[in-house]
Amino acid sequence: MKKKNGFSLIELLIVVAIILIIVAIAIPDMLKARMAANQASAVASLRTINSAEVAYASTYNTGYSATLAQLDGIGPVATIANAELIDDVLGAGQKSTYTFLYVSCPAAPGPNTGAMANGACAFVSFYQVSANPPAGIGAGDLYYTDPSGVISQNSITAAVPADSTSPA
Repeated sequence: MKKKNGFSLIELLIVVAIILIIVAIAIPDMLKARMAANQASAVASLRTINSAEVAYASTYNTGYSATLAQLDGIGPVATIANAELIDDVLGAGQKSTYTFLYVSCPAAPGPNTGAMANGACAFVSFYQVSANPPAGIGAGDLYYTDPSGVISQNSITAAVPADSTSPA
C-alpha cells in the first residue's frame, strides 16, 4: 500500500489560524504607522510652505503670496503668479490625506495688512495655513502655522485659520 503525500485538513486549518492571528496583530500597528507618516508629511508640508513664502517674498518684493496656487506651477519660467516653489499637489491644498487651508492678509493681525476695500491685499504681509486631517475616528492631529514659522498642534478642534471657509 502506498502512503499518500500531503497535508491533512486539520494541519491546513492550523496554518490558516496562525496566519489570521498574525494578521490581526499586524493591522493595528500598520494603521498607526500610516497615521504617523501622514502627520509627519503634514508638518513637513507646512515647513515647505513657510520656506516657500519666505522665498516668494524675497524674490518678488510683494509680500507673501495671496494663495497656495501662486507658490506652485509648471512652466519654463517662474513668475509671480506661478512661482514654482512647491509641488502641484500641495498647491492644490491636499496632501497625504490632509487638507491645507490658506488665508492671506486676514483683517486680524494688525495695522500693516494692506487690506483694500474689496478684501484683496495690495501687499500681503500675513498668511495663515492649517493642515486638517479627514474627518473620522483616529484621523490624526491638526496643525497650524503663520509667518512666525512656529507649527502648532491641536488634537481636539479643527485648526481653521481666521476668515477661512474653503481650501487653498
